Amino acid sequence: MSQIKKLAKQTVLYGLSNIMAKMLNYLLTPLLSYLLIGHSGQIANGNLAIIYASMTFINILFTYGMETTYFRFSNDEKINRKNLFQTSMFSLILSTLFFTIILIIFKNAVAQLMVLEQAYYVNLMVLIIAVDTISIIPFAKLRQEEKPLKYAMVKVLGILITIALTVWFIVYSPAYIHNNPQTIYSHYLADYSTTALLLMANLFGSFFTFLLLIKEWQIFRFRFDFPLWKKLMKYSLPFVIIGLGGMINEVIDRIMLSRLFSGTIIEAKAATATYNFSYKLAIFITLFIQAFKMAAEPFFFSKSTQKDAKEVYAKVMHWFVITLCIAFLFTALFLDAFKYFIGPEYRSGIYVVPILLAANVCLGIYYNLAVWYKVTDKLNYGIGITLFGAGLTLLINFYFIPVYGMQACAWATLICYASMMLLSYYFGQLHYPIPYHLKSIGFYVLMGAICFMVQQTTNHFTSNLMVRLSCGLILFFAYLILVKSKEGIKFSYLKRRSQ
Repeated sequence: MSQIKKLAKQTVLYGLSNIMAKMLNYLLTPLLSYLLIGHSGQIANGNLAIIYASMTFINILFTYGMETTYFRFSNDEKINRKNLFQTSMFSLILSTLFFTIILIIFKNAVAQLMVLEQAYYVNLMVLIIAVDTISIIPFAKLRQEEKPLKYAMVKVLGILITIALTVWFIVYSPAYIHNNPQTIYSHYLADYSTTALLLMANLFGSFFTFLLLIKEWQIFRFRFDFPLWKKLMKYSLPFVIIGLGGMINEVIDRIMLSRLFSGTIIEAKAATATYNFSYKLAIFITLFIQAFKMAAEPFFFSKSTQKDAKEVYAKVMHWFVITLCIAFLFTALFLDAFKYFIGPEYRSGIYVVPILLAANVCLGIYYNLAVWYKVTDKLNYGIGITLFGAGLTLLINFYFIPVYGMQACAWATLICYASMMLLSYYFGQLHYPIPYHLKSIGFYVLMGAICFMVQQTTNHFTSNLMVRLSCGLILFFAYLILVKSKEGIKFSYLKRRSQ
């Protein structure tokens, strides 16, 4: 249980940094959706949705699984950690330089593929990815050395810079340029679009974050251990395929929606922006999943050689599913309140949020299940499962977006993640059987589904906001009481241990 407590503590610490960062970014949602309206606003928000979705794909190529590889080999006693750091950084710097040059040379073609009006958006996008890429090993070093507080501080400060500049560019900069047209600032920025200015805010934030990591990366020297690098690449390259497949499952829907939506370009970008804002309402589940991944990856690798590893993994899954169900209900039961974080112009897609929440529950469980092929080095299974999910995503979106629009995107996401979850469990039990507590996990999922259905039934019979929220509050606390009642012995155990 002490191992679970350690993982929980680190999940909370990493989670706080991500929660603070994401919640701060979440505050930009009303800003972008309430202020960027009309055709120009819809285009800007649509562009940002497409660009950030595309960035996740390009980021996979830039990083090629080196972060996970760093964790995998940092626990190998035969490998010098200093050499590992130097070789990993050297590899990423060279490859980042190469990819950056290539993408900038072909920026016009890339912009056309992404349905962007200006090619220089690609330059800004690539520079953001480049700076973020060379920061991943310093960040991984912090995580590997179990320094979550510094990790959190650097992450949050970088986000604060981005947010401050975003607010400046949207709220204050237009008035400043109008009142001070002769200044150097006005001369250079007056002709930049909203899309470009928001990307610039992100770029400055990423660069500031890199500077805050100076203590971690200033030890870097241009030293390269070629035999070690070959080992690293042999392990990391499959993650490119896994990562690309994963990103197809996660963000390709926004890109395909912008291209396959049956309407004008403006209508397509408006639909993409609407779907993207709706997706952000699943934030509480995605935040927890991200925090868990950051803490769990080094934890799982370090625990894999111990005798009780499988029992620990089963306990982690048990509490992980409980937390996911709580996060699902916290959002789904109070969706009538959360929808006001989105401007009225972008609320038409709110009906897909419960589907996306369920999809993210499946995704979280899949990430937990994926431990088996990572610790056993059977990455070919991870590749196969991910590609199967990617194929489902592409097929469903391709055939049904022209007819059902964003609803097709949401259902494709749920079907994809549910299929990957089931496949990973099946093959995992064949090759690395873990005694998961299936009955209790199924019970909590079923009770969560029942609470949601009761809320939906209530919503069908009344439009009164207070009645809906009151019903959601009763159901939410009923679920918490159920968890406490069923897990009471474990809670008491934890309490005694802490005293």
